[in-house]
Amino acid sequence: MTKMETVGAGLGSGRNLTYALLDAVGKAIVTGHYDAVPFPTEADLARQYQVSRSVTREAVKMLTAKGLLVARPRKGTTVQPPRAWNLFDPDVLRWMLERKFSLDLLRQFNELRIAIEPQAAVIAARAADAQGIAGIAAGYQRMVAAEAGDDDPLEADIAFHIAILEASANPFYAQFRDVVSTALRTSIRFTNRFKGRTASLPQHRAVLTAIEARDAEAARAAMAALIEEVMDLIADAERAA
Repeated sequence: MTKMETVGAGLGSGRNLTYALLDAVGKAIVTGHYDAVPFPTEADLARQYQVSRSVTREAVKMLTAKGLLVARPRKGTTVQPPRAWNLFDPDVLRWMLERKFSLDLLRQFNELRIAIEPQAAVIAARAADAQGIAGIAAGYQRMVAAEAGDDDPLEADIAFHIAILEASANPFYAQFRDVVSTALRTSIRFTNRFKGRTASLPQHRAVLTAIEARDAEAARAAMAALIEEVMDLIADAERAA
């Protein structure tokens, strides 16, 4: 029996089992398992994953709400194209990290980042309180520690960028944390592979220094330079492909 077919084993019942099924099927959809085969009926899913019909029905409803599935009369339930997915949903973003690496997806993530993060740095430079700036500084210090082998480089880099979103004191920017975190997880794996090193401390220090100095335009330029470097690497990789 395959891993995909053992969701019901040892997980009891109720919401835990529903979310386990949601995770298994959602990941299968996003990673392309159903690209070339029809999506199963609820009865088939229940049998395949060894769960009840009520658990299956609830998981399918949740996947439909996330934009991954659509039910039509006489056509049954089918997988939606990626453009219909709720790409801001934390589960969908998490499943996307399981997909095969794609330069297109990486470029799209960074196109979104460059529309969000430089302006978040501007707002943070203008509006961040002492706690917000301390959070950015703490993220940077984690990056320094990671450089010395005392913290996780990826998590430290993400903490720095998320702290800037939160320091903007704008709840709309703060809610981009999952998107930016996923984009960074994808981007950092790519840049490490192509550049053979972790993030540039001087470039991140420049962002922090500008925000601390309340220099909004310097903060924008420093953050934009960070992301534009990734965009240049992506363009080089696309030309070489």
